[in-house]
Amino acid sequence: MTSSPLRFPFSWPATAEPPEELATLREEPVVRATLPSGDEAFLVTRYEDIRRVLSDPRVSRNRDRPGAARMTVQKTKVFQNPKIDRDPPEHTRMRRLMAKAFTATRVEGLRPHVRQVADDLVTDLIKREPPADLHEAYAVPLTLQVICGLLGVPPEDQARFRGSLGEAWQYMGELIEAKRHEPGDDLISALIGVHDENDGRLSAHELHVWCVILLLAGFETTASQLGSSVVLLLTRPEQLGLLREDPSLIPEAVEELLRCQIAGHSLSMLRYVTDDIEVGGVTIPRGSGLIPVLESAGFDESVFPDPMRLDITRENKQHLVFSAGPHFCMGAALARLELQVALDALIRRVPTLRLAVPPSALRHHDSPLDLGLREVPVAW
Repeated sequence: MTSSPLRFPFSWPATAEPPEELATLREEPVVRATLPSGDEAFLVTRYEDIRRVLSDPRVSRNRDRPGAARMTVQKTKVFQNPKIDRDPPEHTRMRRLMAKAFTATRVEGLRPHVRQVADDLVTDLIKREPPADLHEAYAVPLTLQVICGLLGVPPEDQARFRGSLGEAWQYMGELIEAKRHEPGDDLISALIGVHDENDGRLSAHELHVWCVILLLAGFETTASQLGSSVVLLLTRPEQLGLLREDPSLIPEAVEELLRCQIAGHSLSMLRYVTDDIEVGGVTIPRGSGLIPVLESAGFDESVFPDPMRLDITRENKQHLVFSAGPHFCMGAALARLELQVALDALIRRVPTLRLAVPPSALRHHDSPLDLGLREVPVAW
């Protein structure tokens, strides 16, 4: 194992290209790293090892333990709430209850609505005098309107919580109480009503936490992924040309774009090792912090030949961007739907879309928990 720890997360360069470290990271199965908190953790770098540790019961999401590695100096309530058990069997109970309301049928039923939102936003975009910031003019309002509509957040309240976890926490508590008295045809109302003979129902606190997670994760990460995906395509005209010639390739393109540009650093995947485990011949001791580096899995040469090349016709689409095992992202179907519809609307209606600045002028956010580009200036 490398003697000196790397700094993690890695710095993503402009143009939405992957960090240099990802080209060679898998030379070792486990790498030591220093996190923004100053604490150390072990990075798991290879696809198959990552898939295994994501389902290993000794790799716990509960980091509310003495001496556990921290992501950052400040605790983030979304990622570590002591009243919510993130491990089975309690986590499994919550997931089963959530799944009763957050169904694939409910998500797919949103497709006509998402199409309408995307088309309206594109109409507004092309009425403007270019350039425009695609992130603020298209990606954020699309994902925000969709997740708010799904949860039952009234349109006039949608700007109230953006960018403020505290405001989102307070607002969601108020909205849940309102839905208890006047339920509607929305996810929050459905979750309030979910009950199972074996699993009971979600407690008030569980419901509150999950709704905030769905709200915040449901628009920021997908909006960031959409902006980065557009940049990747605009800087690879041969791949964009394939989509313009054959829009039926968009679902495949979305999977390849997800593989190449994970919608958030894997820092948020930080785990606690409850007992010694062996990964790739390396023993990771009990009490250690461990990060399955999902972006590294996406560039594993043994799984994705020529991984640094974007190829929307790539046959293998089995990336791990949405995690795997008991913590597979519940919002994966919604994110895929939004990305597919959003790209389709841009390709159909803005054939002259281009970057309004040199790719080298693009910049990522400074936050270790936010991978997204600050702006995506485009013209047409």
